[in-house]
Amino acid sequence: MFSTIVVNCLLVTIAVLIHYEALSWLSMKLAKASLPHRFKVIFGVFGALCAHSVEIWIFAFAYYFMLKSGDFGFFRGDFNGSMLDCSYYSFITYTSLGLGDIAPFGHLRFVTGMEALTGLVLISWTASFLFLEMQKLWNHK
Repeated sequence: MFSTIVVNCLLVTIAVLIHYEALSWLSMKLAKASLPHRFKVIFGVFGALCAHSVEIWIFAFAYYFMLKSGDFGFFRGDFNGSMLDCSYYSFITYTSLGLGDIAPFGHLRFVTGMEALTGLVLISWTASFLFLEMQKLWNHK
């Protein structure tokens, strides 16, 4: 269990740091960009989507290696243990879509829960960030 807690802490920390750096970079670039307002918003949205994708893939790699170690549990359902299945599972977990076609067992349940919580927080952070950026752009028209 201790190793699961350590893995969770590392994954959440890495995801939050990536997100912070991405939003910080986007904020700086949006302020300096000489683009029309609508393109700045689109740039912000795509930048945020890229950050979320990187974060999701980090969890996917973690699932893959945790499965290969055999110490953290397993997945049951429409899952063959491939990296693609790990990334699919990570995408549906991070976004809290949770289709239910793959179920975690063992300590992977805890990692799954933390990914869902992390995704919720980071997606909300992105929504707040984009709202504030759009407000700045629309108030300067």
